[in-house]
Parts: sequence; C-alpha cells; structure tokens
Amino acid sequence: MKEVVRHSYKDGEISETRTLGFFPFSYEPAMIHAISKIIAEQLTPDLLTKKYREENATNPMFGHCYHSTQALFYLMDTDKLIPMSGIDYRNDTHWWLQDGEKIHDVTADQYYSVGQVPPYATGKKTAWYGWKQRPHQRSLKLMMRVLDSIKIPYCYETLTPQTGP
Repeated sequence: MKEVVRHSYKDGEISETRTLGFFPFSYEPAMIHAISKIIAEQLTPDLLTKKYREENATNPMFGHCYHSTQALFYLMDTDKLIPMSGIDYRNDTHWWLQDGEKIHDVTADQYYSVGQVPPYATGKKTAWYGWKQRPHQRSLKLMMRVLDSIKIPYCYETLTPQTGP
C-alpha cells in the first residue's frame, strides 16, 4: 500500500495530517495512458482557482496541469517520473511528468486545442509547489475521484495531533 501524506501547519507545528492510502497502479504504457485519461475525465472547475475559470470554460484542460500532474505522479508505482515545468506562450507555468525522453502530460490538449504547443522545449525538473513539497489538497481530491470512478478501495483519514495530558 502507498500512502500520500499532507501535513497542515500552524506556528511551524503540524496541526493536521491527511493521509490517502491505496494500491498504486503499475507503471507500464497502457496503464499510465488509462490513468491519465481517467484523471482528465475527473477535471472540473471546482478544482481551479478563480483566475483560471474563465478560460477553462472554453478550454476544459486549462488550469488543471499542476494537480493532474501531481495526481498522476502519486498514483503510479514508480520512482522514474520527474515533475517538470516550463513557461508557456501565456507566460504561465505548465506542469507535466517525464521519464527520460517520454513525456506524460494529462492536460496537453489545452495547447493543441488552441493551435499552440506545450513548453516542453524550455522545461526543467521542478520541485512541487508549497512548503515542504507537500501534496496539494486538490491533488488528493482528484486522486480520490479517480479511485472512486474505477471503484478502487482506498483509505482517507484526517488526524489532528492531541495536545496536553
């Protein structure tokens, strides 16, 4: 079983821990393609910050690259996937995964659908956003949607540390 853990902090101390436990998917071409497709099917505007929603209304993959990339990264059973990012024609950061020369980009169609290309040529290995590189809550939510959609059991729990005697 794989566990993806997200701590929340208050005053530098862990105030809450969310843990998603599941059996990851085998890292093979057919499976990564299938899981990427399921992730794409689960992308909805509620996963977006407000600044991405207007363009997302006409370009459904727009704004979803980070959490879909992070979800795919954690759902697969491998340590070969490298988070990558590059600056696109809008001057926005785009995210995808790479294994050597092989690119895995759930939201690449946000570019092709408007006659553009993803910024792979300028991409570089990039650490996840956020303090301590923790998984984003939107990524966890998306992962649970994926697992629910194909009826894969998982365990999700939120724990708050006990204080005092």
